[in-house]
Amino acid sequence: MSKMMKGVSKQAPGYDQMEFIDLAVPEATGDKVLIKVAYTGICGSDIHTFKGEYKNPTTPVVLGHEFSGQVVAVGDQVKKVKLGDRVTSETTFTVCNECDYCKEKQYNLCPHRKGIGTQQNGSMANYVLAREESIHLLPDGLSYEGAAMSEPLACCVHAMYQKSRLELQDKIIIMGPGPIGLFLLQIAKDIGAFVIMTGITKDAHRLELAKKLGADVVVDTMKEDLAKVVEEVTDGYGVDKVYDASGALPAVNASLPLMRKQGIFVQVGLFRDKMNELDLETIIQREIAYVGSRSQNPYDWPIAIHLLAKGAIHIDEMITKKYPLEEWRTAFDKVMEGNEIKVMIESNPGEF
Repeated sequence: MSKMMKGVSKQAPGYDQMEFIDLAVPEATGDKVLIKVAYTGICGSDIHTFKGEYKNPTTPVVLGHEFSGQVVAVGDQVKKVKLGDRVTSETTFTVCNECDYCKEKQYNLCPHRKGIGTQQNGSMANYVLAREESIHLLPDGLSYEGAAMSEPLACCVHAMYQKSRLELQDKIIIMGPGPIGLFLLQIAKDIGAFVIMTGITKDAHRLELAKKLGADVVVDTMKEDLAKVVEEVTDGYGVDKVYDASGALPAVNASLPLMRKQGIFVQVGLFRDKMNELDLETIIQREIAYVGSRSQNPYDWPIAIHLLAKGAIHIDEMITKKYPLEEWRTAFDKVMEGNEIKVMIESNPGEF
């Protein structure tokens, strides 16, 4: 008889439709690796899935894609990963391996990609299955809690290293002081850029944290004049780059005229609506490159893990709550209240 485990499952489309269910522990066959899960970070997309706003997931599916743990079984085709390895994993579970994107290992763009926690059972369970190619070993000094943040951090590395080549002398705006915005901030400060972090009044405590994490200027756009700040900091030229982690159209349109001509705007945050009224006139007149940044790919992960391991990311400041797996609903409620930064679910408390 197969061994059983618990998992947090989205059972059907629509609001909530979430259950804490019994399911079989998956078997590690072929190139697959079975991981005993230590921690899973709750992502904004998990909340969208909970609310029924995210069309991506297959149902039923166990959620969770930001995780860490220990290898407990490997398939017969696994070559390098060993039992007992401390690991994290990319979210890519299957790809076609035939398209142009796969040939360049840009798995985030494969049209046939299936992801962990969206189309394949994820890590909000006692165990999760991953493919060997997606596995990354953890450096000795990196905690399981820290490693569970490597996926969102890799998304930010993708935006800053691959999609825009952030440089030391750049003056930038990061919009939205949620977890993604704060990760972007810490990467930018590690590189040495000058950062203006923006938010709204209800983000006061997050903007305070941003200041603590190294933001050069923080701006509450409901109370302060962002244009005036940018004018002073850039001698009227405008910022070199903008990274939007808010998915808030007014913020995006307010920042476009504050960019240096031929600047780069990187869209990281997702908008609520598919179609939006963008200030295209400014994009044209200022020759702005407006770039989308989707998820992460294998090139981003070693950098993310290196940043975590060397202390460039303030792990303890980012994780504000932890809950055992069976208290997943309380954990989701805490995220939805909007006062926490990163909330972690502990899958096997006391076993690591």
